[in-house]
Amino acid sequence: MIAPARKDFVSVAVDESGAYTNGKQRKQSYWRKWKQLPSLQRSLILFVLVLLLITGIILYPGLVKRWGVHSDTVEGRNDGDGMGMQAPIERKSGGKVVLPVPPSERKGSRKRGPPVLQNRSQNKGNVSESRGVEMKKMVVEEDGNKSLISWRGAVIKVDEDTDTKKKEVLPEAEDSSVAASRLEAVREAFQHAWKSYKDFAWGHDELKPISKSYTEWFGLGLTLVDSLDTMWILGLKKEFEEARQWVATHLSFEKNVDVNLFESTIRILGSLLSTYHLTGDALFLEKAKDIGSRLMPAFNTPSKIPYSDVNIGSGVAHPPRWTSDSTVAEVTTIQLEFRELSRLTGDSKYQDVVMEVMKQVHKLGGKQDGLVPMFINTNSGQFTHLGVYTLGARADSYYEYLLKQWIQGGKMEMELLEDYMQAVEGIQKNLLKKSSPLGLTFVGELSHGRFSPKMDHLVCFLPGTLALGAHNGLPAEHMELAKQLMETCYQMYAQMETGLSPEIVHFNMQADSTQDVDVKPADRHNLLRPETVESLFYLYQFTKDKKYQTWGWEIFQNFNKYTRVDTGGYTSINNVRDPKSPSPRDKMESFFLAETLKYFYLLFSDNSDLINLDTYIFNTEAHPLPIWPKAE
Repeated sequence: MIAPARKDFVSVAVDESGAYTNGKQRKQSYWRKWKQLPSLQRSLILFVLVLLLITGIILYPGLVKRWGVHSDTVEGRNDGDGMGMQAPIERKSGGKVVLPVPPSERKGSRKRGPPVLQNRSQNKGNVSESRGVEMKKMVVEEDGNKSLISWRGAVIKVDEDTDTKKKEVLPEAEDSSVAASRLEAVREAFQHAWKSYKDFAWGHDELKPISKSYTEWFGLGLTLVDSLDTMWILGLKKEFEEARQWVATHLSFEKNVDVNLFESTIRILGSLLSTYHLTGDALFLEKAKDIGSRLMPAFNTPSKIPYSDVNIGSGVAHPPRWTSDSTVAEVTTIQLEFRELSRLTGDSKYQDVVMEVMKQVHKLGGKQDGLVPMFINTNSGQFTHLGVYTLGARADSYYEYLLKQWIQGGKMEMELLEDYMQAVEGIQKNLLKKSSPLGLTFVGELSHGRFSPKMDHLVCFLPGTLALGAHNGLPAEHMELAKQLMETCYQMYAQMETGLSPEIVHFNMQADSTQDVDVKPADRHNLLRPETVESLFYLYQFTKDKKYQTWGWEIFQNFNKYTRVDTGGYTSINNVRDPKSPSPRDKMESFFLAETLKYFYLLFSDNSDLINLDTYIFNTEAHPLPIWPKAE
C-alpha cells in the first residue's frame, strides 16, 4: 500500500516537478543563452531597455494631458514661416472650422514687423547682428500659458507662477533691445557712408560712391558741413571732431563761386546754426555769420524778392540765365535760418529782408484758396505761370515754413498762421482725392482748372507738417489727414518691387483699376530722399504707434539692400521697379546724411528729449533750431 501510495505521490510530484523543472530549465536556457551573448550585444540591449524606461517616465504626464484634451481641438502646426505653435483651431457645432485670431490681432499682443531683408555686404563684429536682423519678439498665448516666440520661431516658456515679475518687464526690455539694435544700425550706415566720403571725397561737395570720386556744386564741403549736427545727434564723436577740424582750418567762404541762395541757406547756414546750438561751440556761429552776410546781396532786387544765385566772393547776385523768376519755395524757405541769425547776432537786417518776402507773398493775388503758383518775378514781385498749383517741387516748402515760422516765433505772427490754415483748406478742397482700388488719400496737382493725379515724393513732407500743426493746437482733423497721407506715402514704397519709392507717382482713380500706383519710366528713380522718413518720425512722436517705426525699419532695410555700395557709401538709383537691376546713379546726395539717416535715427529712438519738438523746430534740411520764448 505504501508503494502504490508513494508511486501515486511520485506521479503527482513528477507531474508538478516536471512543470517546474521545465520552467527552470527554460529559465536556465534563457540565462545560458544570455551568458553566451557577446558582452557588446548585452550592453546594447541593456542600454535600449534603460532608454525606453526613461522615455516612458518623461512622456507619461504629457500623454495623460493630451488624452484629456477634447477630441474637437486640433493643435496648430508650424507652417514654416517662423510662427509655429499657434493657438488651436476650434471646431464649432456643425463641423465648421473657426480659425484662431492671429497673435498680432489679439488684445494686448504686439504687431509683428515685416520680413527681414538681408544686406548685401557683411559687417564686422556685433554691428552685423544689429544692422540686417530684426530682433523683435512677440508674446502669444499657447495652451493657456504665455510663450515668448521670436521671429525665427524659437519658443521659450515663461513660468507664470515663479517668473511673473520677469514677464511683466519683458516688453520694455524687448523694446529697448530692438531700439538699441536699430539705432546702432543707423550709426553703422552713417559710418559706412562717412568712411567712403572721407576716403574719396574729403572736403568736396558730394561723394560718387561707385567710381570712388566726387562732384562739386559750390566747392564748400557740402556733405561735411550738412552732416555736422547728424554726427552730434548720433553720438559719433570721432567723426564729428574730424569734421570740426576741417571746418576750423579749411572752410572758407572767400571764394569766387556762385551759390544757390536757397540751397546754401538750408544746408550750410542751417547746419552751422544748428550745430552751434547743440554744441555751444562759437566756431560754428562765426562761420554762420560769415556765410549769412555773403548771401545778403541776393536781396538787392527791384522787388525785394531775392535772386536765386549769388557770388559769395564778389557779392554779385543774379537770377538764372534763362529767366528773371525765382521759385516760390526758394524765396519763402530761407526765413527760419535768417531770423535765427538775427536773433543770435542782434542785427535785425537778416530777419528784415526775409520777412519782407513773406509780407509781399501774403498780400499777392493769383492764389487759389491759399494755394500759390510756383514762380515769382524778381523785378515785379508778382506771381508768374498762374493757374498751376502743386505741393511738389518749386512750391512744397512754402507751406512747411508758414507753420514753422509761426511756431518758431512763439505762435505770435498770426498772418503766417492765417496763410497756413487757408492753404490746408485749399489742399482739401482742390488737391485731395482717393485712388482705386484701395482708396488711398493722395495730393494731386491743379493746372488751369484741370486735376492731375500726379504726386511727387517731395509731397510726403505734408503728413509730418500736418501732425506738427495738430500737436501745436491746430484742428484734430489735421492729424487724421496726416495719418491718411502717411499710409499713402508708405504705400509708395511698399508697392514698388524694391520697396523704395520713385520720385513721382500717378494714382489711378478709375473704378476698375487693379493697382493704385502707376509710375512712368522717367520717374522711377530714387534719390535717397528723406520726406517719408521725416513724416514717419513726426507721426511716431505724436501718436507712439509702433507701426510707424516698423514701416521705417522696412524702408531702411530696403535702402541697405538696393542702394548700399559694398565698398562704401550709398547711391541713388534709376529704377525702383527692377530689383535685379536698380541701375545705380553713382551719387550720394548730402541730404542722405543730413536728413534721411538723421530722421531714421530719431524715428527709432524713444528718447523724445533727444530733440524735443516743443523746444526745437527743424528746418527743411532737418537742422534743429530753437523755438523762441514768447517774450521775443
